[in-house]
This record gives sequence, structure tokens and C-alpha cells, in this order.
Amino acid sequence: MLVKQSLAFRSNFSARLVQSFAILPDAMTDRILIKDTTIITLDTQNRILQGSLVIENGRIASIESIAPPSASDFDEVIDGRGRVLLPGFVQTHIHLCQTLFRGAADDLALIDWLKQRVWPMEAAHTAESLYASARLGIAELIKGGTTCALTMETVNHTDAVFRAVEESGFRATVGKCMMDAGDDVPADLNETTEDSITESLRLLERWHGQANGRIRYCFAPRFAVSCTQELLARVARLSLQHGVLVHTHASENREEIAIVEKLTGKRNVHYLRTAGLAGQHIVLAHCVHLDETEMEVLQTSGTHVSHCPSSNLKLASGIARVSEMLERGISVSLGADG
Repeated sequence: MLVKQSLAFRSNFSARLVQSFAILPDAMTDRILIKDTTIITLDTQNRILQGSLVIENGRIASIESIAPPSASDFDEVIDGRGRVLLPGFVQTHIHLCQTLFRGAADDLALIDWLKQRVWPMEAAHTAESLYASARLGIAELIKGGTTCALTMETVNHTDAVFRAVEESGFRATVGKCMMDAGDDVPADLNETTEDSITESLRLLERWHGQANGRIRYCFAPRFAVSCTQELLARVARLSLQHGVLVHTHASENREEIAIVEKLTGKRNVHYLRTAGLAGQHIVLAHCVHLDETEMEVLQTSGTHVSHCPSSNLKLASGIARVSEMLERGISVSLGADG
């Protein structure tokens, strides 16, 4: 489930005050008490309470605004004095496979950034290096108060990312990147349509719903430039058949949009809708450059947008019309990208 995040929360609370408690459904401890803390509920009234919170079998059982229950009744007691307890942040667009690439691809626009730097580095990943990259990325997310992420990995070795998620206790929806088209794609990233579908279905069967539902799978076609229409259409059908998300990029950069229009005769959002990729199970990262008709498609179909401001600034891609999207009722969440 995607959650709309308030941009204000990161600035309103300093790192010294915010303590994130990751309560997981497969936690070993049966009963936990977090006592004497400030609780930001994010409920329909946005209540902020002073009190204690009770967890039973990995689920919030109650919030007590009066004296907490006896500590002797719990398997674990956490003293929350001087701390703030709030729901974990949700990261809705990230590439854990790119954690190790930081600083290696500066001063390039999107398409050159991908072709000259990121794709060759992704192609060079082994299962071991990808596992290390995912572990580091997950550790940083947890340290920053993020307890759940939607990720798109590279073409190969995606089992290594799932293994890192499983071992960490993190909650994630992970997708294998799908690429069966495009120019200047390294050989190790260039799949056939059938191989891409077959491996995606294998990963779905192996990992979706593991760790008591903490781990989920999504289809992750990279973007229209890297995927044939056949692949996109099959992903659209399979995602509905299996009841999983589709996570892709769209309209991040003007050059990308021009390439898609040249190849298909349509702008990104319209082309994806033609392939069946519009609806409440679709998450489009970026959506920086949309025209009015594309905005209407997102609004009427319930398609989600993951806004990635730091990435868009780094690559000088532009500034998304977030305020207008929100005014239209389009679901917008936050992502960090690669």
C-alpha cells in the first residue's frame, strides 16, 4: 500500500529527537511496550499524544495516554522518554543495486548517465557485489527512519537483493529490472522478452509473500525506451493476474520523452496506458514533464507517482508539478532514486 508522505516531517524533527522503531510482523518478541514517549499517530485527526504504545505479535495493540501497563507483563520494554515515535517513512522509488555507484556518474543528463556510467556498472555486478550494495542501502534507509521501500533492481542476480531484505528484517517490494530493447545496452543487461518474463515469474513465485508478507514482488520494466511493447503488454496482463504492482519510470527527462515519441508516436503516459499500464497498481517514478492530457490520465486512472526531487536536481531533469498533481487528487509519494 502506498502512503502519501508529508514533506514537512523530515524538517520538523531533528535527527536527535526522532527515534524510529521498526516493528515487524515476523518479530521474535511477542509483547513489547514503548513507554513514556511522544506519539505522532498520523491518524485521521493527526493526533500527537504523550503516552505509551503496546505491540503484540508484531502489531500495534493499543495506545495508552494514561499510566502504562505494568512492565512485568511484557517481553521487552523500551524507554521512550525524550524521543518521538512515529510511523516509519516509506521510500517509493529506489535502486539498491546503485548504492555503490555514488559519485561515479556526475555531470551527465539522464540518457548519457545511463548509457555511459550506470548501465555498464549494473552489468558488472556479481551476486556478491549486489548483495553488498543492497545491504548498505537497507542499513542507511533504516538509520534514516525508513522501514519500507519499493525498489527496482538491475537485470541480473535479483535473488541477492531479496536475500539482503529477508535477513535485515526490512519490509520491501522488490522488482527485477526488465530490459528487452534499446540502443547501447550492455550485453549482460540485454534480455529477450521471453527470458525477462520467465525470470520475473520465477522471482515472483520464489519471493512474493515471504517473511510473513514482509517481502513482496513487483514487475519492473525499466522504461519505455528499454522495453518492447510486447513486454509492457504482457507485464500489464501478468500484474493483474497475480495481483502485484508494476514499478517503472516515465517522463523523467525531455530527451527520453522525445525518444519515446519518435519510437511510438505517443507521449510516455499515453503510450504506457495503450500497453495497459495505467491504474491503481501502477507506480510511475518521476513524471517531471507531463502535458495536461497526461495529467488527466493519471487523475482518472488512479495511477501513482513517485516524486524524486533530489534525483531530478542532480541530473538537471526539471521540477515536477507536484502541487498541481496533489490538487487534482493524484497520489504522489516520495522517492530518492539511485
